[in-house]
Amino acid sequence: MNPILAFLSGSSLLWSGLFFGVVFGVLLHRGGVSDYNVIVKQFLFRDFTVLKVMFTAVVVGGVGVFLLHGQELANYHIKPATMLAVVSGAVLFGIGMVVYGYCPGTGVAAIATGRLDALVGFFGMLVGAAAYALSYDWIAANILPVADLGKKRLPELASAPEWVWYVGLVGLAAAVFALIARVERKRGSR
Repeated sequence: MNPILAFLSGSSLLWSGLFFGVVFGVLLHRGGVSDYNVIVKQFLFRDFTVLKVMFTAVVVGGVGVFLLHGQELANYHIKPATMLAVVSGAVLFGIGMVVYGYCPGTGVAAIATGRLDALVGFFGMLVGAAAYALSYDWIAANILPVADLGKKRLPELASAPEWVWYVGLVGLAAAVFALIARVERKRGSR
């Protein structure tokens, strides 16, 4: 491990995780995405705050990991690309987010602000996690093997240099932000 980050090991790593989790929750709250109404308006295409915050996080995180890995300050831990499981999980996550009105991170941030509706949904997350844990053997035997591409990343699947993906990600973000700004200007002029 890099000597600069050597202090982040053992119990220090757990405390730093807690610290960064709290900071993340505060930033979610300050960004407005722990508000149920903001999330619902995102699904109704009336407020793009959630999309802007999350897209920014994906770009900063993606480029940050790329740079950290290039400087040998981080390692990739690639999980198998089990496509049926990923698609099924994405569908369940989307349904849960629409029903709950929060994603797991924004739900916990909303709980910290005193939102009882978020607390009720959090118990649903715990039930879902328990159901997943109890059915994992069946899932591992029947879902995970279907369309399993192995431990692959997009650059490997598309035979394109890694930097091309990150330039594309930044370009896509710029295009999405420009489109959102255009839609918001149009709505503001009405």
